[in-house]
Amino acid sequence: MFNAKKPSLDELPSSAQLRRSTIIAAASAAALLVTVVLPAEYGIDPTRIGRVIGLTEMGELKMQLAEEAEADRQMEPVFEEQSGLLNDLLGLFVGTAHAQEAMDTEAPADAEATEAADAWRDEISFTLAPGDTAEWKLVMDEGQIAEYVMTVDGGRVNFDLHGHGGGQSITYEKGRGSTGAEGTIPAAFGGEHGWFWRNRDSQDATVTLQLRGEYAEFKDVS
Repeated sequence: MFNAKKPSLDELPSSAQLRRSTIIAAASAAALLVTVVLPAEYGIDPTRIGRVIGLTEMGELKMQLAEEAEADRQMEPVFEEQSGLLNDLLGLFVGTAHAQEAMDTEAPADAEATEAADAWRDEISFTLAPGDTAEWKLVMDEGQIAEYVMTVDGGRVNFDLHGHGGGQSITYEKGRGSTGAEGTIPAAFGGEHGWFWRNRDSQDATVTLQLRGEYAEFKDVS
């Protein structure tokens, strides 16, 4: 066993020294909170030091992403019931479309008429820089169906395929970090139905969209 030397009272710090050390530690923690933690985590920069060293921008991005995630979370319960009904409607419409395709295949048709029916009615292509957005909509009546193919080159995009009109709204599909998608839009009600895109990638992304089917107009509403 080793006997540790017990310090004498003279070697122990005084009350004044302890108070001074406590004050210094508290002041250092407060300085770090104001100059580092608040800018980096919340984008709050009262001293402007965080913006100089690049922390404020990081905090602002974190808060923006958190707000978008919360907005998405709040939207999900609203459309959860509608999504179930949409799936039933989509199954009905797709089944009807497949039955019609089968009938068209069995019946003889003119080659030129078939080629015209298969052609895309509209096609757009645009490039989104990092952070840029775009929004295009189809004007459709209730029950109309449009078919689409979307491709993304050079990067990835987030998108929200939705519709609204007459006080109603619906979300058909959402994509995060998408490089493309395809499908149909069965209009659940009359109004505008289409896409909102945002480039969250670090490079340019070129979006190409091909459309055909039943709709009155295809327009840019960005």
